[in-house]
Amino acid sequence: MSADILNAQHNDDTFENIWQELKWRGLVHVSTDEEALEKALSSETVTFYTGYDPTAASLHLGHLVQLLVMRRLQLAGHKPIGLVGGFTGLIGDPRQTSERVLNSREVVAGWVDSLRSQIERFLSFEGENGARMVNNLDWGGQLSAIDFLRDVGKHFRVGTMVKKEIVAKRLNSEEGISYTEFSYQILQGLDYLELNRQYGCALQTGGSDQWGNLTSGTELIRKVEGKTVHAIGTPLITNSDGTKFGKSEGNAIWLNPQMCSPYAFYQFWLNTADADVVDRLKVFTFLTRAEIGEYEHKVETEAYKREAQKRLAYEVTALVHGVEATHQAIAASEALFGKGDFAALDESTLQTVMSELPSVELSSDQLDLITVLTELGFASSKSEARRILKEGGASVNGAKVQGEDAVITAEQLLHGKYAIVRRGKKNQGAITVV
Repeated sequence: MSADILNAQHNDDTFENIWQELKWRGLVHVSTDEEALEKALSSETVTFYTGYDPTAASLHLGHLVQLLVMRRLQLAGHKPIGLVGGFTGLIGDPRQTSERVLNSREVVAGWVDSLRSQIERFLSFEGENGARMVNNLDWGGQLSAIDFLRDVGKHFRVGTMVKKEIVAKRLNSEEGISYTEFSYQILQGLDYLELNRQYGCALQTGGSDQWGNLTSGTELIRKVEGKTVHAIGTPLITNSDGTKFGKSEGNAIWLNPQMCSPYAFYQFWLNTADADVVDRLKVFTFLTRAEIGEYEHKVETEAYKREAQKRLAYEVTALVHGVEATHQAIAASEALFGKGDFAALDESTLQTVMSELPSVELSSDQLDLITVLTELGFASSKSEARRILKEGGASVNGAKVQGEDAVITAEQLLHGKYAIVRRGKKNQGAITVV
């Protein structure tokens, strides 16, 4: 299986054009003139952009939808611009519930660099339709308040602005909305205008929850330049049971491996419900229509094998973290279920696995299994620990141990200081020698 995004080919001949493919994959929730947009994407090279505000140190799964839409459009021959909002990120787009905390300029600048490196991994910068990266601080930071009001603000009508869904919702809330966040849609419209002027950008993509901001740009360009440009709003991804997609135990699934390990990332996708997995394959992988159809059949006939989930987890983890990290995540998963070798895991992956298990720190003179089992809570007393060992009910790093005098030797320690201890089939714990 290959998940090299830069070498992926747009070769699914079941589609007449990229517009039809985007629709089949469920990636179009709303758009400007569909007929004109389909014609443009089918007959010419369209320069398009997607913006990412640095409101955190990493992108998350919601952003991954946009990154993959960008790559699909580029594979179809169109020219992407990745915009990191060093200017708009100083404000942040309005949230559904409350005002954002304004971060310092230094923090935002650091996040700009982090997000830019993440975005660049999904695009190719070579060839006639090579990608371009921009930062809206380059033009927004030079704009005076008077110029902003005279040249940009005069084209926006307050009556229209307050009808935008997110603004209307915030206006009707107890907290309301500040002028700072209210003005965000003007700033995003300015970005589109600037990119249209500089690079001929004629399409913006984003989440459907951003539709008001996207159309601010199309309207501004129409009024100022007399041009018709386009926007595509992708649907917000939700689970079939109505819960919010992209969360694991209440936490966002980040693309930064320091914030969400490749192992945890892989497990998130592996746990996809049968009712959701086919849609996830369409949105988050580059598998063809025929390949996805095969997995859809497997879900219907052999769901217990979870082959679709395994392929999904492999493909998306490899796209985001690379093939090697994905193989480590698979090896860790297999080792936890007694089908692999803990010794084959690198230290980072092993530490991630250990973080999900009961764990204790022990000194080098506490490595007898009686002490280990009791410290981990797998035995309520030393006598119970002796019975477990006598019956062969314990293992270290997947190897069964037996005998009341069993100890964890220095040679058994993984990376010189770790061990995974199991009691029976269900109880697993980790020790760290300090």
